[in-house]
Parts: sequence; C-alpha cells; structure tokens
Amino acid sequence: MVWISRACWRKYGNFVDNLRLYVKGGSGGMGLPRLGGQGGNGGDVWVVAKKDLTLKQIKDRYPQKRFVAGVGSNSSVRALKGARGGDVQIPAPVGISVTSDDGRVLGELNREGDRVMVARGGQGGSLHSAFLPSKGQIRQVRLDLKLIADLGLVGFPNAGKSSLLTALSHATPAIASYPFTTMRPEIGKVIYEDHKQVSVADLPGLIEGAHMNRGMGHKFLKHVERTKQLMFVVDVCGFQLANNTPFRSAFEAVQLLTKELELYKEELLAKPAILVVNKMDLPEAEEKLRKLEAQLENREELSQLLPEDMIPSTFLHFKHTVPVSALTGLGLPRLKALIRQSLEEQDAMETESQHTDRLQELRREVPVVAKPAWGRPQSAWELS
Repeated sequence: MVWISRACWRKYGNFVDNLRLYVKGGSGGMGLPRLGGQGGNGGDVWVVAKKDLTLKQIKDRYPQKRFVAGVGSNSSVRALKGARGGDVQIPAPVGISVTSDDGRVLGELNREGDRVMVARGGQGGSLHSAFLPSKGQIRQVRLDLKLIADLGLVGFPNAGKSSLLTALSHATPAIASYPFTTMRPEIGKVIYEDHKQVSVADLPGLIEGAHMNRGMGHKFLKHVERTKQLMFVVDVCGFQLANNTPFRSAFEAVQLLTKELELYKEELLAKPAILVVNKMDLPEAEEKLRKLEAQLENREELSQLLPEDMIPSTFLHFKHTVPVSALTGLGLPRLKALIRQSLEEQDAMETESQHTDRLQELRREVPVVAKPAWGRPQSAWELS
C-alpha cells in the first residue's frame, strides 16, 4: 500500500513542447592563390542537451530563434592556414528529438551532453576549389519534446479533466459548462511526502474523428504519444458534445476514446492506463458506476451492440478503475497513490528489461573458449 499523508500539485503555465529555429553554418574563408594558402572552415551549429532547462526558457532567452556560426578566417601572408570559425551551441533539454522541416530526424538528445549537428560550416578556399570558399549550411530545424509528462489525461470535452486538475492543485485553469476550455497542454507536478515528483499533462479534449485531424486532432494525439501512461477521464453520467450530436454513455465514451487512439496509432494502446470515473457526486452515480464496471467486464460481448465504427480491434485493459469527484474530493487520495504505484511498477519492469538486454549483450561479447579434450592423443604436428 502506498501511503501519502500530504501531496501537492504544481501547475506550470505557458507550456512549450516544440520550437522552430533558423540555423546557419559559418561560411569558409578565402584562400590565397599566389602562396597556395587555405582559408579556414566555417563553424558548425550544434544542439546540446543540458540539465534543468525547458524549451520555454530557450524561447525566452533567444526570442529571434536565429543561430549563426562564425565565419572562417581568410588565408594571409602571416597565416597561410586561416583560422576556423567558431561553433555555436544551442542548449536544449534532455529528451528532445531534433528534426528538419521535412520531418527527417537529425538526432535525439537522451542524456546530458548529447549533441546533434544541425548546420555544417562551409569549406575554406583551397587549391581544389580555386581558392574560393563555400557557404555554410542553412536550414530550419524543430526541437520536439519526446516525453512531456509521466501521465496524460485523455477524455472528451467536459469530462472534468480541468476540474480534476483544480481539485488536486488548487490551480485555476479555464473551467466552464461548455466544451474546449483547455486549448493547450497544462503540465502539473504532484509532489509526495518523500519529495517524489510525478508530472501530469492535462491535454485538450478529444472529439470523435480526431484521428482525421478534427478538432484539436493530431495536435492532441501527438501529445498523447509523449506520455508514459494514460489516464482516461469519463463522466459517469455520459457525454454529449452538442444538441445535434448523439449522447454517449460512459461505456461508449471509453470505447470511442480507445478507437480514436487506435486509428491514430495502435501502439498507443500498449501504454499502461488508468480509468478515472468522474462526477461521482451526481445523483444515481453509484448505480451508473456499477453498470459501467459490469459493462467493462463483458466489453467484448457488449461492444457487438455498438456501431461498427465505434468498436476498437484491441480492447484496452485498465490497471485500475478509480471513481472520483473533483467537486467533493472523493477518491482523490486513492487516485494519487495509484498513480505513483503504477509508474513505479512500470519503471521496475523497464529496469529489469534493460538489465536482461544488457546481460544478453555481454554474453554475446564474451568469446567462447574451447574446452580441453583431456586424454585425447596428440598428433605429430601438435607435439612439434
């Protein structure tokens, strides 16, 4: 049992999960034809992983988002070999994927000190180029956070995700009786008694057809990709987006959310997931919760009664189903404990898997030594 006497939730606004930068390598220096002098090469532009840094800090520190490396020195009588231009290093958080504008991955920053070259400097002028230098590489690159949070809240609009955040954090995200009050991710950190921290992303509400980029569409689903685990949040009484859209029960909402994730990227369903049934303070909530639990136990049979486009090919099995009320605080201490427990179990499994993989690598690296054949008669050439 995970015991938590006190926990607090910190909310961080103005969240930035990607940046687009202009980068340019330095041009090379001029060669010196009459003495065969070679110009210096231009400097390179690198993205380097640093600890305790966010993309928002980079955006604030470099508002122009332009990075140009130094130009190589010209060859001269005093220095036939021109000096190389200075490199430029762009600091970035750990856990960044660096891509070009056409989507090609240039590299990843997984540990502090990792670096990726994003713009190469030009060559200095030399005999092979008629002593004329080349220009540095110019491109636009993107820095994308690969993992924005430990846990991502997934649900339709008005499921109570923002209210849940408010109840846990005493923060004030936009809350109203109409949908789409959350328009960008809000990242919070729940801090436990022993200073353990867990980050949670309150993501914009999903709608039917999000996999086809309706509503927040791919922007929302991209955020879901970059969380360790998922937390489905559904209204125990069901959901209706608008008067001209069909009413969906809590069970149907779970199946629709699963279907949207599956259609966008089936691998998302491999993530561990917790189901939070919200608004347990409403009338008849207990009865509807029992009905939902019974439906989830027989989901494969009951799903056949749903329209074909609502039935996922893979059913998501939740590690925990937690009834809560964001309004009254019912179930919140248990939810916090289960969040931590689930993440610690996943970390333990990943650590064990990494150890197993490393052990197999070491076994492959160790050479096999032939056993001596004791008592075997030696041939004449062996004796010589």
